[in-house]
Amino acid sequence: MAQNPIFRGAATALITPLNAGGVDYENFGRLIDWQIEEGINALVIAGTTGEGSTLSDEEHREVLKYAIERIAGRVPAIAGTGSNDTDYAISLTRYACELGYDGMLVVTPYYNKATQKGLIAMFTAIADASAKPLILYNVPSRTGVNIEPATYAALAKHPMITCVKEANGNISKIVELFAQAGDLAVYSGNDDQIVPIMAMGGQGVISVLSNVAPKATVELCARMLSGDVAGAAAMQKEYLPLIDALFCEVNPIPVKAAMAAMGWCDNYVRLPLTPMEKEHEDKLLAIMKGHGII
Repeated sequence: MAQNPIFRGAATALITPLNAGGVDYENFGRLIDWQIEEGINALVIAGTTGEGSTLSDEEHREVLKYAIERIAGRVPAIAGTGSNDTDYAISLTRYACELGYDGMLVVTPYYNKATQKGLIAMFTAIADASAKPLILYNVPSRTGVNIEPATYAALAKHPMITCVKEANGNISKIVELFAQAGDLAVYSGNDDQIVPIMAMGGQGVISVLSNVAPKATVELCARMLSGDVAGAAAMQKEYLPLIDALFCEVNPIPVKAAMAAMGWCDNYVRLPLTPMEKEHEDKLLAIMKGHGII
């Protein structure tokens, strides 16, 4: 079976502008429009960067509804519907399918974790309930569980499991993924590994960097897709200090500070997250100035 990517290139794991009163929909709408105007290839709504884990159920559903209506079919839209509660993930997934999302981003179960057998059972249950394709999200640094290559191979047999956001950071394991589950479309989940993963056949990135630098992230991916590896590698190296600064504290703390400096939101994150330490923020903003972003 050939790969069937939901998008190719760069998708922004979009922040959710928040303040003490809740979701700032005015800035959220402006931000969606700007991302599309800047040429982004797809948008991911209410994922990790969108603070989906601290949105109430009502907020989560409202954010998904608002975003899909604002996107209005201009780019593929992917809904963050994962949870460590499988029934809740199924409920959110069904809702996002009804809204018209093009795909679902479903993270491995955090805190309660799972065996590989448990991962297969959970993802299969969600996929069985979904009318749209799933992107499995592997981020063991946050969840404490890793999807093994053999598990990917088993899950790839499901018609609704077509893609992977791979953020395990282990290139050797990612090569095994390509070798054992080549039918899956793979997206880098780490901005510092876009070129290596795309060089193995990856379709692009689900990016934090593209919140602040959408054009550059799209261009980097476009160079890889066109075969300009040297050009893409040069951009990967050029943006590495900014990427490092965006991850010097737990995501989305730094990117919220960055987007606030750009005028897209308040510098507000929900507990247990707290605003960026001033020393780190000063360094991040200095790097952004060096790139002409602010």
